Amino acid sequence: MNSSSSKASPSPKKERFPLSLLCLTLGAFAIGMTEFIIMGLLPNVAHDLDVTIPQAGQLITSYALGVAIGAPILTVFTHKLPQKKLLVILMLIFIAGNAVSVIAPTYSLLIGARVITAFAHGTFLGVGTIIAARLVRPEKRAGAVSIVLAGLTVANIIGVPFGTFIGQQLGWRASFGAITLLGIVSLLGIIRFIPVITQDKINSLGEQFRGLINPQVLLILLTGALGCGSLFSLFTYITPMLENITGFAEHSVTWILVLFGLGVTIGNIVGGKLADWKLMPSLIVNFAVLAVVISILNLTLDSPVLSVINIFFWGIAAFGIMPGIQLRIMNLAHKAPLLATTSSHSALNLGNAGGAYFGGLAITHFGLESIPWLSASLAILGFLGAWLSYAISRRNAGGVGQITTTP
Repeated sequence: MNSSSSKASPSPKKERFPLSLLCLTLGAFAIGMTEFIIMGLLPNVAHDLDVTIPQAGQLITSYALGVAIGAPILTVFTHKLPQKKLLVILMLIFIAGNAVSVIAPTYSLLIGARVITAFAHGTFLGVGTIIAARLVRPEKRAGAVSIVLAGLTVANIIGVPFGTFIGQQLGWRASFGAITLLGIVSLLGIIRFIPVITQDKINSLGEQFRGLINPQVLLILLTGALGCGSLFSLFTYITPMLENITGFAEHSVTWILVLFGLGVTIGNIVGGKLADWKLMPSLIVNFAVLAVVISILNLTLDSPVLSVINIFFWGIAAFGIMPGIQLRIMNLAHKAPLLATTSSHSALNLGNAGGAYFGGLAITHFGLESIPWLSASLAILGFLGAWLSYAISRRNAGGVGQITTTP
């Protein structure tokens, strides 16, 4: 396919985009299921492998660190590969890591398998969001990115509860077996339906790194990491919290995760729309709302009804920030699109790892009741980071970073 085909007119885009988008979203769904399913199975895995809940929580930390380390490394070594070929390689890595998770007999080997799986995560989503953004008009980029990321959110609605149910009935290893099969289906879809898009001139790694270390880029990466730290400090331990504090039975937690996933999906879609409208103002307000919603959870966790309602709105607020963070990074680091998007997943997953780790420390020293306070504090820091980024770009001549959206 020649270069002109990658810059097709609106009509061909409309014809091609849905199938391509579906494949990207399906791949993101499989990745999201792998990342989040441990939360629903944490007590089961801890019991089976004879480790504590905080130790089992390190399975989330190790995965997040695998994403953080693997994404930039793979980007450096594969940045010249055609994007479709790269997606195929990444999905093969993903399948292999989950297959090892099925048979891993020990805690340490399971951590190793999670790290292998995680290597595909950031680069796959980075390439996927770039392809999605190139297939739509500039003013629709945040919406396209949010649709790809919707694979992660739909995984929370369907994949995680279904996988959790399988794990509770057949053992947690069966859940990873189902994910492995899903990865194979995703691979076949990528091979069949993702178009081969000729890339524009690829900047050297030196040019890309210089674009990435822009202070504004680093600030928004830190802001995104704080948002993810807020999410994972709470989400990692949501199952034992609901069982031990609120008093829900194990099977009830599965349906609460479904409701959380619905909130996540709504937040992702609304967040994408708001980011296309007013990028930074909407991001700042979203962080403020997130901090308030989590703070209220401290007061509602003892009430089954109120806690469930609170968790639904927490899902909306927590994932509403994601499309805006991604678009802001793509705008600020437009000279290093792939390195920027993959590095964003590294930063976000460092936040995931930090949230899970500090959540475990909080449980060890202060108990499960301390987790919402930690999560809310991280959300407040994210709010301050977003506000500072906006203030700097307003002060700089030309509105730095506001390339395709209004301030």
